[in-house]
Amino acid sequence: MKKSMIVAGVMSGTSADGIDVALVRISPTSGQPTLKLLAHHAVSYPKALRTSVLAAMNAPHISAAELARLNWRLGIAYAEAVDAAIKKYPVKLDLVGCHGQTIYHQGRPVPYAGRSFPCTWQLGEPALIAAKAGVPIVSNFRPADMAAGGQGAPLVPLLDFVLFAHPKRARVLQNIGGIGNLTFIPAAAKPDQLLAFDTGPGNMVIDALVEQLFHKRFDRNGSIAKRGRVLPSVIDQLLRDRYFTAPPPKSAGREQFGSEFTARFLKMCKAQSRKPEDAIATATAFTAETIAASYQRFVQPRVNNTAVDYILSGGGANNSALVEMLRERLQPLGCKVLRIDEAGLPSQTKEAVAFAFLAWQTWHRLPGNVPSATGADRAVVLGEICYG
Repeated sequence: MKKSMIVAGVMSGTSADGIDVALVRISPTSGQPTLKLLAHHAVSYPKALRTSVLAAMNAPHISAAELARLNWRLGIAYAEAVDAAIKKYPVKLDLVGCHGQTIYHQGRPVPYAGRSFPCTWQLGEPALIAAKAGVPIVSNFRPADMAAGGQGAPLVPLLDFVLFAHPKRARVLQNIGGIGNLTFIPAAAKPDQLLAFDTGPGNMVIDALVEQLFHKRFDRNGSIAKRGRVLPSVIDQLLRDRYFTAPPPKSAGREQFGSEFTARFLKMCKAQSRKPEDAIATATAFTAETIAASYQRFVQPRVNNTAVDYILSGGGANNSALVEMLRERLQPLGCKVLRIDEAGLPSQTKEAVAFAFLAWQTWHRLPGNVPSATGADRAVVLGEICYG
């Protein structure tokens, strides 16, 4: 029997800047479940932990000891974040859903040791979280979808459908975290009509350049980008990358847009301008263009002349320079661009809420993936349960 539960959703994205905890009451109804966000708590990674996470992502060489220690250190961080959340906002917690920190994600098969296969790895020891919280935890969400032929991403579309499907308006839910990803929900859609995929870098390249050039964690409100000049030829050249023309389903990460890509990006910018602000402005415009071009190429042909709400979430939704660039590109295509806060959900909470919801689905043995989004052969129950 499905039951109402209070679930803590825990998310740390590819930006590796910290942990978001969403406390969500999820209740069954005769149709889709109803979700109510009770509270949101965010904590930054300590500097030493963030350094270790970034060093491990897509690392060409790293010891087994380092990975084991990082897995447990992240488990401690997640457990402390959940504990802090329920102390600050006292609730009777029933369940935790933790995505973990993605260290490596390869959505398509690649040869290794005589076989070709996809793979993924999220760190954060769940037993530590379950032990401290005193409730079961669902983690390791992606592998079940990949075992069913999917790419293990994106996994947020089911939440997007439950919260934002509309009988008359088409909706695009654009998350801008380290990676950008969108979910397209046609007007009056059914779940198997959704289209979802990663659009490319979100904040990842911007943040890396801001840290390298200005020794800051991110470009607050896009203030650095606003002082710079966009270098269009850099963007035009990089848009030729086959990722952007490849049709969905597709997923991306630091493997495509991490340190190697950032170094190449900066070298191209420096060949045209020595002003560091220009590199930030160009990186911001590049993210905007990859999002707009993805919509124009893959989504707009499916809109069928209905009104489109283009709803932004994630850290990038707080970058006014990026949001303005998106409005300039998307409004002429017939999109009403707004932040998810205007639709009733704080922009930083959506992915944490999603993993609370996916954990609730898993607990009730209900599918959590959307095959049309991930490319899986079938809908499957996601994740693994640790009882602590």
